[in-house]
Amino acid sequence: MGFSLTSEQEALRKEIRRLAEEKVAPRAADIDRSGEYPWDIQKMLASQGLLGYAIPEEYGGSGADLLSCCIVGEELARICATTSLIFVVQKLAVYPIVIAGSEETKQKYLPAAARGEELAAFCLTERDSGSDAGATKTVARRDGDEYVISGEKCFITNGGLAKIHSVFCMTDPEKGYRGISAFCVGDVEGLSAGKTEDKMGLRAAQVTELVFDDCRVPAENRLGEEGSGFVTAMKTLDNSRPLVGAQALGIAQGALECAVAWARDRQAFGKPIGLMQGVGFMLADMATEVESSRLLVYKAAGMADSKDPNLSIFSAMSKMKASDTAMRVTTDAIQVMGGYGYMKDHPVERMMRDAKITQIYEGTNQIQRLVISRALLKG
Repeated sequence: MGFSLTSEQEALRKEIRRLAEEKVAPRAADIDRSGEYPWDIQKMLASQGLLGYAIPEEYGGSGADLLSCCIVGEELARICATTSLIFVVQKLAVYPIVIAGSEETKQKYLPAAARGEELAAFCLTERDSGSDAGATKTVARRDGDEYVISGEKCFITNGGLAKIHSVFCMTDPEKGYRGISAFCVGDVEGLSAGKTEDKMGLRAAQVTELVFDDCRVPAENRLGEEGSGFVTAMKTLDNSRPLVGAQALGIAQGALECAVAWARDRQAFGKPIGLMQGVGFMLADMATEVESSRLLVYKAAGMADSKDPNLSIFSAMSKMKASDTAMRVTTDAIQVMGGYGYMKDHPVERMMRDAKITQIYEGTNQIQRLVISRALLKG
């Protein structure tokens, strides 16, 4: 098992770090403070080809592997988690189309997404069906050569902004999760954004309800066969959870660097506070947790790239471990900085708020533990 990145991946990390420090860092605090979607940052990511990074080359993307995507997500999140989410959610939202869409659907929707001209959204969650996808109430009814979609989704990142939607609906409610089908839905009549959420972190990411009021979608926009939507969703999440783990990892890395710099410079009792055992041991624990999370995230990404049949358990582990680490490390970074860390003048306060959602979205960490324990019990 190798633990070194290729020279190309190291060069990628260096380039994305430079990009983040030069273009994103000056905007990070204001993005959080204003809560306004950062179109300038979105356009910058698009101009760099990053919004099509995971889309196959034949549809205008770069065809990058998941490990390279994780490096990009990590380095962006080290500076600004909202910027990282713009990258992460574009990959998440188009992946169902990549793996299950017809050639016509791919040709119609993926090139614009790859160029960053159109944002995408992943539409699974509902008010009464978060972790329990089988309780999905949004329905798709076949009507000739079309499906008519009715229902509501919630907590949809890019809601109201996206022109491409991967939507999961019930086509046979009596079958539970086996009755779920997936559809690619464009900017169609009857689709509208509802409530925009006021969030604790990721303040500038637009997260809304989406209302589907008898939206008519061509039958060829179905992603896979009827009843295959749950499998498509799970394959997508297996492939995207390491990327969320990388986002959490980047937040933790950024907070660790802030804490170390502070502990090196801040004087108390005639010496840097980092030389005091109580603080020094905290830094040691933080660094160890960050590095162990990185190894697990990279391992899961490598397994996804090699199509390892054991991906699910390691995907869940990587997301769970990295997000728990992000929450702990950002909290400890504030403790190291004391009262200063609690103030909005310093980025660790923002990092702690941003870290929390990584324990919740893409499946709560309780669901990840359920996935892991069930896999273990199956042997």
